[in-house]
Amino acid sequence: MMLKGKRILLGVTGSIAAYKSAFLIRLLVKAGAEVQVVATASALDFITPLTLATLSKNPVLSEFQKDETGTWNNHVELGLWADLMLVAPATANTLGKFAGGLCDNLLEAVYLSARCPVMIAPAMDLDMYKHGSVQASMEKLTSYGNQILEAQSGELASGLSGQGRMMEPEDIFKEIEYFFSKSKDFLGKKILITLGPTQEALDPVRFISNHSSGKMGLAIAEAFSKRGAEVHLIAGPIKGEIPSKFKTIHVKTADEMLEASSAVHSQMDICVFSAAVADYKPANVADQKIKKTGSSLSLSLTKNPDIALTLGKQKSQKQIHVGFALETENEKKNAKQKLSKKNFDLVVLNSLQDKGAGFQSDTNKVTIFHQSGEQKESELASKAEIAELILDQIKNVPVWI
Repeated sequence: MMLKGKRILLGVTGSIAAYKSAFLIRLLVKAGAEVQVVATASALDFITPLTLATLSKNPVLSEFQKDETGTWNNHVELGLWADLMLVAPATANTLGKFAGGLCDNLLEAVYLSARCPVMIAPAMDLDMYKHGSVQASMEKLTSYGNQILEAQSGELASGLSGQGRMMEPEDIFKEIEYFFSKSKDFLGKKILITLGPTQEALDPVRFISNHSSGKMGLAIAEAFSKRGAEVHLIAGPIKGEIPSKFKTIHVKTADEMLEASSAVHSQMDICVFSAAVADYKPANVADQKIKKTGSSLSLSLTKNPDIALTLGKQKSQKQIHVGFALETENEKKNAKQKLSKKNFDLVVLNSLQDKGAGFQSDTNKVTIFHQSGEQKESELASKAEIAELILDQIKNVPVWI
């Protein structure tokens, strides 16, 4: 059991989601972890210390003074004791104080003293969660090296529905298991990932694009983040939210994606070109909506810049480039040609011939080709599992340090 003997500090703050902490403690203790709860005074308005103490098998700490004798709860010792500190739920108030270095309760003092990794699971109403100040707090905490467990979407205590629900205890537990099972082997590395489609305008209302959802790119981003990397995304138009922990630039066209990628490329250790960039764009974009005036319409197209090819020519000896090839025929031959042509260290082939692979799906099946001639083929698996496979294959690239 990977959590057996692990020491976890669980911070609980004043949110209605505090009741979920009880379920989380039960999962952790059952897995063999030692749990010490540090609660704010307002947290104990939502859940009793008796419940938390009974489940954790340790007294709940909420004040600096332990008893009337003057003995105190040593925040420094607590910060040194833990293998992991988790704050779940974390209110907007606590996020702001953590980010600002404020320290007016025991939990905040323990946080500032902690030498172990810190995970934070926010919980609040959707408008609070989206507020610029809260987003800024989470960005600052991420920059400190803390891991933000993004709030989930659903029905909220206010009766509204949207993002703000604390991540479910089972999902937090999986994140903790992942933390202890995987080394931070990409810690300190900067990663550039292009993802999603591009849109090339015909007129103010129409464009040329494709069915890319960006799911594979996001799965790779998540895998890198969990393994310690700093992730930069250049994202074409995709549906859904992109987690705020990623440094994201939103673009629409291939030209915009090239410009944004070129601006940061030299700073990156690893570049993953997973975007489905339109190969062509209209030679002329109409100022007004093109009217239906006949039985046919002819369009003149011009070639878009090849982003991976362009940056491949600028690639340094210490950089790693990963490409993608989505093919419908001569799959392996075409993928291998991209390896040399675009100066990739490895290329990930997925075929539209494979059921469950390709655009929009939550699964994928790939073959990964290396410059060395080595290749690795996967079974049909979730895109999260495929992402882990890709990262493991990156570790086999000779320039990896």
